[in-house]
Amino acid sequence: MSTSSSLISARPCMISTSRSLQAKTYGVIIRAKVAISPKNFPELSVQGIPHPDFHIREIVQRQTRTKPLFNTATKEEEGLGKSNLLRAAVLEEAYERCRYICDEYAKTFYLGTRLMTEDRQKAIWAIYVWCRRTDELVDGPNAIYMGSTVLDQWEERLQDIFDGKPYDILDAALTDTVHKFPLDIKPFRDMIEGMRMDLRKDRYDNFQQLYSYCYCVAGTVGLMSVPVMGIDPESILSSQSIYNAAVQLGIGNQLTNILRDVGEDALRGRVYLPQDELRQFGLSDEDVFSRKVTSSEGWRHFMKKQIDRARFYFNQAEEGASQLDKASRWPVWASLMLYRKILDAIEENDYDSLTKRAYVGKTKKLLTLPLAYTRSLSVSATMPGLVNWMS
Repeated sequence: MSTSSSLISARPCMISTSRSLQAKTYGVIIRAKVAISPKNFPELSVQGIPHPDFHIREIVQRQTRTKPLFNTATKEEEGLGKSNLLRAAVLEEAYERCRYICDEYAKTFYLGTRLMTEDRQKAIWAIYVWCRRTDELVDGPNAIYMGSTVLDQWEERLQDIFDGKPYDILDAALTDTVHKFPLDIKPFRDMIEGMRMDLRKDRYDNFQQLYSYCYCVAGTVGLMSVPVMGIDPESILSSQSIYNAAVQLGIGNQLTNILRDVGEDALRGRVYLPQDELRQFGLSDEDVFSRKVTSSEGWRHFMKKQIDRARFYFNQAEEGASQLDKASRWPVWASLMLYRKILDAIEENDYDSLTKRAYVGKTKKLLTLPLAYTRSLSVSATMPGLVNWMS
């Protein structure tokens, strides 16, 4: 399943997913359903697992420690001569490759990063590329050949990056980024754990389980991004609240990915919808695989409730997005607003995500960008309800 990033939208909100795996077909027997009246449709919980269960507070404490933005070593410490020039040339090439990949696969987000300072741009591109490469280990064109051993090796390689021992030129960009910004390794490890979940699970019993998956593959990107994007010095929110909002944006993005991609995932034998909630609406996996349930009252009500939940997380993310450094807000607001429009498109398709793919057309995207930029210029002076329930 595609990840979504929170601040750097991942899979495909900014990390687009390769869907080149061959789709499988499934023979399905449609079962008779018990009729459910609208008044009996349940109210679904919007809250997932409290953030302390993911040790986010500890991550925030480590990432808000003081660390110089630039390498403060003297020329004598760095050393002069050909070796140092080579290092600089390698890094320049590394970041240029990251820039190209971001521009190629995440054009809207890339445009927003151009407002950032040069060092922040480069760092965000490096993080984006690492997340994309991680994603493609389980969802890319060669994913069929990958397994848990590959992810174990990838995690060892991650540790080498943080230890200053990059394996290739793209790793070198992230190694330099880790040196310049107070990035903690745990969100990166948690993302790899999300990829492991993709290898061993294709069903989620309830929303609590699905929330854990969404945190790993998307919420973590927000934790990676905030130290680079920076918090406005005049922010009226605590760092913890802003990090929580970044995670919530990732959760909303990933839930939107799931709702948009129901049909595509079903072709691969995957159902990223809470099993207990499907049953509450008189639905089952067989209904999803049949791709014929979209006309049923139960399916439309089920999808409406899922969309309401995703919007809840976007609403919780808004205030945090407005408290980032002013030069870093535009891509975050663009992500938030464009993903809301995907939810609108699902509704416009009469909640049919099985045979139709909801998307935001180029014209709507272009019209959204100036609106997102306008929103990014203002910092809210009031707190209408940014969550602290997950602190």
